Amino acid sequence: MGAGNISSQYLRNLTRFPDLFVVAIADIDAARAAAAAAEFGVPISGSVPDVLALPEVELAVNLTIPAAHAEVALAAVAAGKHVYGEKPLALNPAAARQVLTEAAAHGVRVGNAPDTFLGAGLQSALRAVGSGLIGTPVAAAAAFQSPGPESWHPSPEFLFAHGAGPLFDMGPYYLTALVALLGPVRTVAAAGHKARETRVIGSGPKAGTVFPVEVPTHVTALLEFRDGAGATTTLSFDSPLPRQSIEITGTEATLLVPDPNNFDGSLHLRRRGSKDTEEIPATGTSIGRGIGVLDMARALRTGTAHRASGELALHVLDVMAAIATSAQTAAFEDVPAWTEKLETLPEAWDPLEATL
Repeated sequence: MGAGNISSQYLRNLTRFPDLFVVAIADIDAARAAAAAAEFGVPISGSVPDVLALPEVELAVNLTIPAAHAEVALAAVAAGKHVYGEKPLALNPAAARQVLTEAAAHGVRVGNAPDTFLGAGLQSALRAVGSGLIGTPVAAAAAFQSPGPESWHPSPEFLFAHGAGPLFDMGPYYLTALVALLGPVRTVAAAGHKARETRVIGSGPKAGTVFPVEVPTHVTALLEFRDGAGATTTLSFDSPLPRQSIEITGTEATLLVPDPNNFDGSLHLRRRGSKDTEEIPATGTSIGRGIGVLDMARALRTGTAHRASGELALHVLDVMAAIATSAQTAAFEDVPAWTEKLETLPEAWDPLEATL
């Protein structure tokens, strides 16, 4: 559901996983849905209501714009379909909680991006931290810095609207990784700034179009985790210097984690007392977007928990909402409790192996 810019990344994988069959593609633009269906060999295209009415559809993948995430998810749930959505789960925690409440009432599951933490890079980091390789985690530093997506994205306006910006667009990757590595967040404090009131589209048919910036484009936050660690986070669309990094400091070593917007990458470790940095190769799958959908589908068949869950996405949304509020009020903000523990994928987990 949604045949926009990111859908091709999903469809390249979803159409080749043997445990999945893509039944249909829906979009508000019928021609765009039909074109995507033709490109990827999907038999049916149409509107969201038409596709949700198909009895053979079990799991709806919601790739609409953030402003439509909750509405489309609720429509899928009302049709009795499980739903996996792009991030964020909704524009605000209240709408996200409504999605989860309605899903529970209808006996269906909710999953949500990002699923990058299921890739080889972050899964290897999770195994390293879980094994005690760095000792007890003490602190983390995470940074996403870029000049902004308007230079390359053909329709970037929504990325600078309410519900997006670097906090809600890129924050899910970094905050999901930090929650996976360090556990739930307890409290945040933050500041937000906006470098410019307008931006200019730099590519595509709308190149040269000026559009307004509605949200802070540089956000810094302090996070306190329930298990005692702390983190600093920078999320920016205002930096001429690109940077993507997460560093986890423990009592015995510091671990540099791969870019959480990717599925692979090596880890680098500096042990206490050593002047040398060790490279730790990543193990696991790096096939890309859609593995969260596949893990959810397999879990539906086996009755186990899926990892990129709606509850995890809600906690990350709660964290982002608290950061946004703190940036406005200059006060510490508490984050609602969440205690679920994330399980790592088996190292041999293979998306291209038929298991169902």
